[in-house]
Amino acid sequence: MFNFKNALLLGLAVSTMACQQKKEVNKEASLWVTTLDKKMLLKKTEIINDETLKPAHTITIDTTKKYQEMDGFGYSLTGGSAMLLHKMSDSARASILQEIFGDKENDINVSYLRVSIGASDLDEKTWSYNDLASGETDENLEQFTLAYDTLYLVPVLKEILKIKPNLKIMGSPWSPPTWIKTNNDARGGSLKEEYHQVYADYFVKYIMAMKSHGIHIDAVTIQNEPLHPGNNPSLLMLPEQQKEFVKNNLGPTFERHQIKTKIVVYDHNADRPDYPISILNDPEAAKFIDGSAFHLYGGDISALSQVHEAHPNKNLYFTEQWVGAPGDFAKELDWHTENLIIGAPRNWCKTVLEWNLAADENQDPHTDRGGCDRCLGAITIQGDKVTRNPAYYIIAQASKFVAPGSIRVASNTGSEILNVAYKTSKGVVSIIQNRTDKEQHIAVQIGGNNTLTTLPAKSVGTLVMD
Repeated sequence: MFNFKNALLLGLAVSTMACQQKKEVNKEASLWVTTLDKKMLLKKTEIINDETLKPAHTITIDTTKKYQEMDGFGYSLTGGSAMLLHKMSDSARASILQEIFGDKENDINVSYLRVSIGASDLDEKTWSYNDLASGETDENLEQFTLAYDTLYLVPVLKEILKIKPNLKIMGSPWSPPTWIKTNNDARGGSLKEEYHQVYADYFVKYIMAMKSHGIHIDAVTIQNEPLHPGNNPSLLMLPEQQKEFVKNNLGPTFERHQIKTKIVVYDHNADRPDYPISILNDPEAAKFIDGSAFHLYGGDISALSQVHEAHPNKNLYFTEQWVGAPGDFAKELDWHTENLIIGAPRNWCKTVLEWNLAADENQDPHTDRGGCDRCLGAITIQGDKVTRNPAYYIIAQASKFVAPGSIRVASNTGSEILNVAYKTSKGVVSIIQNRTDKEQHIAVQIGGNNTLTTLPAKSVGTLVMD
């Protein structure tokens, strides 16, 4: 027999349980939003699980389907960046380094840096660790010195490592010493074949010298942008030469000296996936290689999956993308989020790194004869004053929430509402991009759990679910 009283009590119990569940979800999930119009900048917003809202989009996350483990998100700490940071007052430098590398409420938790082996084009001048007078050689590298790096880079790295002891660092050369190059110039030219072994020894000297300062180099690339010899400094290194250098010199030399630093090839644009694939196709070279690195000044980010499909046991790294001064915030946040923060990990990258961490208000320092004079730092440093630019927020939207060791997991994505998802030590994180002109109601489903959220028009949101 139907019992109206019991039905009413049952209805109240279900309603109460639903309310309790809503409150529990509200407490456990958080959303951090940056809008293209800058009205919200990495702002923590309230999750409102209003069941009357009808989500126009549903993101389904499958945490049982796992992909790559992340090494981290970050920047290149160029020599110029280090110099500007070093020249700040101690208190101002400590404050901004804590904000960038710390893991407290107002920090962005950057976990990966790329540094140049010798000078990059964002140094005040070109130099190497073995500069000689014209006509001199030093095949035993007896005049190798880390002296210039100890002025700015090493002290700043030591301060960073006190904040972030598990920081990973990748080293990339822009040019070898000029005396082992075919043109005896920092710009262009190629590595002389008779000096392949000398250059392999140079890498070992560098890694050991940094180690003597308490700085571990987790990985090295063979050459920054090996198909772009017009930069200053730079080097042309075709894939066949890079393969022979790794196979016959660098790999065996690392093995002989018990160097555990990873060897990463290519480090250039996505329009040439054939470059790393051709090297990895040689098993004698591939046995020494951890993976390959990419930039996106040419090609499409999807090309990286071609490399993964050809060599699924090798890692992929996204290591550089610039923001041009003065920096169009809306344009840069939109494009970089789609292609790098979401696109690169969805195409198997373990890292996402923006180009230089810091420059001054004139985009200095940089080298002459080809150094980048329009590269906007993630931060602009004017004395002790710090301005946060597009790349700061692009990276922060991921680095703050996706720590090293997080695993990318399966999630569906679309053309207007894009996302990438991770299983982290603290829960599930979904970075969601709303590319539409309207506020969007979005349901995020993980198994039987459903979180409803609202993302403003033209925005990026990081949803953290405990």
